[in-house]
Amino acid sequence: MHSVRMKVLLVFLPILFVAGAMMAQVPVFQQVGTLHEVMLGIVKPTSDIIFQFQNDPPKTAADWALLQNAALTLGETGNLLLLPGRAKDTGDWTKFSKALVDAGSATFKAANAKDAKALSDAGDKVYDTCENCHTKYLPKPAQ
Repeated sequence: MHSVRMKVLLVFLPILFVAGAMMAQVPVFQQVGTLHEVMLGIVKPTSDIIFQFQNDPPKTAADWALLQNAALTLGETGNLLLLPGRAKDTGDWTKFSKALVDAGSATFKAANAKDAKALSDAGDKVYDTCENCHTKYLPKPAQ
């Protein structure tokens, strides 16, 4: 009987140890702002910068850097929208959030390449992504 307990302990103790170690490594997501605050504080200002330069590309290195940073921030915000507590569902919300990552990435690449045509196309992707998401998820004002 004693040897059976010892064997059980020898089998399950390493499993428990590994499981505990894995659980300890799971990062904890701490939401700072509401979804509305993320949209107004991150998505709107970064998309405004993209739209500002969409059809009139930057002329200075500082403006290119501003655009690059805005595009990077917008793309990464798509990832933030997929985190638990922010994702509205696993259907269209996920599709639109990933589209925001793609649009931000395309804009970032265009800005890094200083490619005016690609920047114009990427700006259209940003606009379309926002409009498609807002059509489904933005609360409609009371009439």
